[in-house]
Amino acid sequence: MNYRHAFHAGNHADVLKHVVLLALCDALVAKPAPLFALDTHAGRGLYRLAGASARRTGEADDGIGRLIAESPREPLLRRYLAAVRACRETHGADAYPGSPWLLAHALREGDRIACCEVQPEEAAALRDGFAGDRRVLVREGDGYAAMRALLPPRDGEARIGRGLVLIDPPYETQLAEFDDALAAIRDGLRRFPQGVFALWYPIKLRRTLMPFQRRAADLPAKSALLAELMVRADDSPLRMNGSGLLLLNPPWKLDAALAPALEALAAILGERGARARVHWLRSPP
Repeated sequence: MNYRHAFHAGNHADVLKHVVLLALCDALVAKPAPLFALDTHAGRGLYRLAGASARRTGEADDGIGRLIAESPREPLLRRYLAAVRACRETHGADAYPGSPWLLAHALREGDRIACCEVQPEEAAALRDGFAGDRRVLVREGDGYAAMRALLPPRDGEARIGRGLVLIDPPYETQLAEFDDALAAIRDGLRRFPQGVFALWYPIKLRRTLMPFQRRAADLPAKSALLAELMVRADDSPLRMNGSGLLLLNPPWKLDAALAPALEALAAILGERGARARVHWLRSPP
């Protein structure tokens, strides 16, 4: 696999993904029972936006950079920016938190986190970053295999009844990645039916996503929600025009919380043709 997230850290897709991730975490920790979180394609957990990789693309300038400059008032966006500030207070002014860092930041002492990364260098950096944090298990290997190995989640002999699975593959195989992701989610729901599953996906041509979304609606979850941000018109196959998350079994009222946040992101980060969408594939019972 050749993908390196350092080139894309802090871009519009990261902003969307991490705003939604923190909203999920905050909704889940509102209840006292312990949680388990699995990040299947975790990356290195922390990125440098002043580094050569990030500066080569400059994608963060039109993502987190633009959002910081705008100082939005919408609560979910302020929550996300507060997490980025907390990361920078510890790791420096050019630091950007990946999803493992945000999970560790948002979850509690009694919760458990597993992070899987297939690239050895990235996994080593992730392991170093969480050295001493007893909540976090880092596995080097395939993220879909980790779902089979770690679900249903346990803490020692005790089963953990609540949790979140974040699936954020690189889509190097493009649309074929959906076959692997949906198969893994179907199996994950069988193993952990009460879990919340979140699958990130890129948006180029809207029409190419229709088969994926039809199949997603048939997954054995109680409910299925799409949260999408397009920063430009979704009609060109040559670049990523936006991204979305498929959320299975999302927390109650998450859709109402996400809608104004995503509309604000479209206004701040978007070009001509930008828009946001929060749409139920299957409404909760």
